[in-house]
Amino acid sequence: MTDIPLTPRPGGGVPQPITLRGGPGRGDAPDTFWRQIGGRPTFERLVRRFYEGVRTDDVLWPMYPENDLEGAIQRLTGFLEQYWGGPTAYSDERGHPRLRMRHMPFTVTPEARDRWLLHMRAAVDDLELSPLHDATLWDYLERAAHAMVNAPGA
Repeated sequence: MTDIPLTPRPGGGVPQPITLRGGPGRGDAPDTFWRQIGGRPTFERLVRRFYEGVRTDDVLWPMYPENDLEGAIQRLTGFLEQYWGGPTAYSDERGHPRLRMRHMPFTVTPEARDRWLLHMRAAVDDLELSPLHDATLWDYLERAAHAMVNAPGA
């Protein structure tokens, strides 16, 4: 933990100390988004539901490793839970996420993005999160999906 030194505020008064926390073994913040929505079980449910839709999608399914679907499920689950304040196993095992680089071998068109979002929206809806948690998660997923587009539409 790192305590920020106290400095007087303009107009008087000394603010309360702020303690920064980060990472395992360094005093994790006890109330991360990951914990608020249920931790690993929630993220794994999200990803498994997402892949149920992907398996029926003729545009997306060819991009996924049919012979390693469980591996893909675990990688996406690990990435999402790390992003939202859970364990850092994803980066410990795979290094920096580098999402754009990892998606470059695939042709991600606006249609593929929209289909990805369609299946992810169904998965998020199945979680029945609070409106704030739903909006927070969806905002990130939508921005991430748009950032992965690397080819024009057909």
